[in-house]
Amino acid sequence: MKAERSYPRFTVTPKAEASILRGHPWIYDAEILSVEGTPENGNLVDILSKKGRYLGTGFLSEQSKIRVRLISRNANDRFDEAFWERKLRWAWEYRKTVMDPEDLDCCRIIFGEADAFPGLTVDKFHDLLSVQVLSVGMERIKAHLLPTLVRILREDGQTIRGVYERNDVALRDKEGLPQYKAWFPLPGEAQPDSAVTEITENGIRYWVDVENGQKTGFFLDQKYNRRAVARLAKGKTVLDCFTHTGSFALNAAMGGAAHVTAVDVSESAVEMARANAERNGLSDVVECVAANVFDLLPSLEKEPPRYDFIILDPPAFTKSRKTVAGAMTGYKEINYRAMRLLPRGGYLATCSCSHFATEEKFIAMLHSAAKDAGVQLRQIEARQQSCDHPILWGVDETNYLKFYLFQVV
Repeated sequence: MKAERSYPRFTVTPKAEASILRGHPWIYDAEILSVEGTPENGNLVDILSKKGRYLGTGFLSEQSKIRVRLISRNANDRFDEAFWERKLRWAWEYRKTVMDPEDLDCCRIIFGEADAFPGLTVDKFHDLLSVQVLSVGMERIKAHLLPTLVRILREDGQTIRGVYERNDVALRDKEGLPQYKAWFPLPGEAQPDSAVTEITENGIRYWVDVENGQKTGFFLDQKYNRRAVARLAKGKTVLDCFTHTGSFALNAAMGGAAHVTAVDVSESAVEMARANAERNGLSDVVECVAANVFDLLPSLEKEPPRYDFIILDPPAFTKSRKTVAGAMTGYKEINYRAMRLLPRGGYLATCSCSHFATEEKFIAMLHSAAKDAGVQLRQIEARQQSCDHPILWGVDETNYLKFYLFQVV
């Protein structure tokens, strides 16, 4: 480590050192052994091993159990405006490399730790950026980051009408940050008159409301999984459970499904799905129903079989380790019921978007559900989140979506 460094120094435990060397950017409060200098909340600090080895530099968060989030492990980095612009350009160039041009209409540009912007999410919905800032360090520098990102995109021919902050997230409380929703003021520009835009994903058009939609406005991480479902749907009678805005149902219909029943417990979600079906000329194929999936699936067992393709895309049943057991019971229930409903030769798409419902647990649940349902599963594909939500090895939190396609045999 170079001697002339102005940042406060945090010496950490061997456990934290080992985690950093494996690639994880988080240092917890209990892993800090000593502090030299006068650190300020949201500013940069250096991380050292017990032997004085430089391990990295990151943002301090005094109110969070995640006390420091690393942004670099290079002692020669200078954290000036040029540094951040390089990182933003790198993130955008990555998306341009791994995605087709038409898929950039709606994509995730910044995926937090996976892009070395800890606590920052930026989604592009056609001409709007929807942003969540979940760490005090990113909050401190967003006034530079967001206008710079807009400039980079515009220079590359992208039309950006505005930036909306979806900071109505409970995680901000742990950082000592207020919750709110608002337009981010781009210097010298008027506030857009609407937070609604139209996106095209897999050839399907959706209205996206970045102010009132779930999370940042629309779930982008299943883009290619929806496309995989469309490939199998031709001629099938499909049941899409937990349809939300109807995205899997619409992809199945576009893929040539004979009929699709899209189900969600939320009346407003069903209305959105119905409007999306109409917008894409698919109302004759897609039927939207408001019902509780946990009640619907058992009731369908009492009726003559009607579905040969069932899609299960539930919300996260667990957001902490404490509730994993209950979540796995819920996952097993819906998968068991779906397997019983499907005829031999029928198809099942099933997934979990919870990081805490690990792949190992999810696979064990599927084995158990298949055994109890008296069926065997023939795996077609095992998939994950789309490539604009990259999985950073060494950072398990970035690996969260499990998606399987099966035939019941």
